[in-house]
This record gives sequence, structure tokens and C-alpha cells, in this order.
Amino acid sequence: MNKFILIICLLTFSSYTILAQSPSMWTVLSKLTYKKEYDDLLGLKVDRPIFSKEIKSYETKEIRLKGYIIPTDGYKSHKEFVFSAFPYSSCFFCGAAGPETVLEVSAKEAIPYTSESIEIKGKLKLNYSDVNRLMYSLYEVERVK
Repeated sequence: MNKFILIICLLTFSSYTILAQSPSMWTVLSKLTYKKEYDDLLGLKVDRPIFSKEIKSYETKEIRLKGYIIPTDGYKSHKEFVFSAFPYSSCFFCGAAGPETVLEVSAKEAIPYTSESIEIKGKLKLNYSDVNRLMYSLYEVERVK
């Protein structure tokens, strides 16, 4: 009986360890660097993202993210919005986080606004050059329930 309990405890502990060691997708998306390049349209140097091989391996593939809706057009249901790793009060737009912590969302169906954390899934698109857009976007997005 004691061996059985010990085995159950070890299996439970090892599964928690494995879950704790698997990085969140936000961690993966933070693995990038920047290169200063002159932008003719803006007339100044801008930071261009240099995506890691790991990030590039997820391009056009479905990923899941937990985070927060940052409303861009009022507090209602939206098919297009910004999604953040952090709540509105500490997101990129408030100056408390980096640009790798937000992405543009294009959902299949409108997702109602909530101030609580939600999980979504969609296909990742990388933005290599358009300085007027965020560096990440998700398309064909659905809320995970």
C-alpha cells in the first residue's frame, strides 16, 4: 500500500514538474531581438524585429495563448482587437511591457469583452516590416472554453 501511495505521489509531482517546465507561448514570443533600420516613409530609424528560429517554427501554425482583451473600439464584442499577456493597466500601451507582449487578433466570430484572462487559439502571423502594425497577429481565432 505504501509503495502505491509513493508511486502516485511521484507521478503527480513529475506531472507538475513537466507542466511547470513547459514554457508558455508568451515566453516563446519574447525570444527575439531588434535591428535598427532606416524607414524611408517615416524618415527615421525604427526597430525591426529579428524573430528566433523557434518563433519562426510557429508561423502559420495554430497556437494557444492566455491573456487579456485590450479593446480598441469600446467595451463590446469584437472580431478584431488587441490581445495582451498582461491586463490593461500594465500592458504595452501603458508603457509597462514590451511590444512582444501584444498581438493583433482577427477572430472567426465576435468575442465578448471581459476584463478577466481568457484563452484563445489561432494561426500565428509574423510582421517583418510594417511599422504601422504590431509584430504578431493571430488569424482564424477562436476562444477556448
